[in-house]
Amino acid sequence: MSRIQPTAPVPAYEELRVPVHGGELAVLRWPAADPGAPVVLALHGITANGLSWARVAHHLAGRVTLLAPDLRGRARSAGLPGPYGIAAHADDMAAVAARLAPGPVVLTGHSMGAFTAALTAVRHPALPSALLLVDGGVAFPVPTGLEPDELIAAVLGPALARLSMTFEDRDAYRAFWRRHPGFAAAWSPWADAYIQRDLVGTEPELRSSCALEAVRVDGIDQLGAEVAGAIHRLPLPARLLWAERGLMDEPQGLYDEDRLAAAQLDPERLRTRRVPGTNHYTILVGDAGARLVADRLLAEAGVAAP
Repeated sequence: MSRIQPTAPVPAYEELRVPVHGGELAVLRWPAADPGAPVVLALHGITANGLSWARVAHHLAGRVTLLAPDLRGRARSAGLPGPYGIAAHADDMAAVAARLAPGPVVLTGHSMGAFTAALTAVRHPALPSALLLVDGGVAFPVPTGLEPDELIAAVLGPALARLSMTFEDRDAYRAFWRRHPGFAAAWSPWADAYIQRDLVGTEPELRSSCALEAVRVDGIDQLGAEVAGAIHRLPLPARLLWAERGLMDEPQGLYDEDRLAAAQLDPERLRTRRVPGTNHYTILVGDAGARLVADRLLAEAGVAAP
């Protein structure tokens, strides 16, 4: 175990290694002030890493323990081999909970992490005490008539393209992300720490840590019937927070009222809430979005927010 103190004000965290199929998974832990406090297990998106939850950790302020793994094929877990896929991630999460959490956890996920959280709840129904989905977990419209790889490229766009890019130094990678429409208005030390964790290699050929095959397999799997259908098979009621705007800060987000109605969700099993003023990224890494997510997690954990 190592203890990391990033540049303030990103809160300090511990980095743990948990045995899983094929090796060890890296897990970031922001411990609660009270060792007996509830545990939140938080899953990141398809090309992200555990530090995407750092700003939420800031607002949780040690009232719960937050566990945020680098999923298989990303960041410090990039060396883990396949098989990839959402079910593999779900089983990895069961291993993380068994090793690091004494009982049921509040399970949450953002984007692909939300689909993974939903399938984790289905495959391991004793694991979650509550389930919070953040701009993901419910199938959304995708272009038709495309081959799987074309479909993933259409959905992920620049997020996928950068996986084949190299950067001469960390400032170049920072500049790339600061130009991204989804981040431009919400840059912070939290966002910077998160994107810098992704880099591997040496200058002048730094690159993303994400394994292309992991992203490809997970992306195709996320759009398949088993994963998309998990939302209709949940073993417990859940909540969805959805962003008003999309991945490139465009007005059309992944969800809107019509899309959620078309998904034929059971309102007794999934309560939904639009988060105005956020896009797909800032609902998690922006200050207002992270604060709302943290407050909702505290409520699900039975811990009072300030």
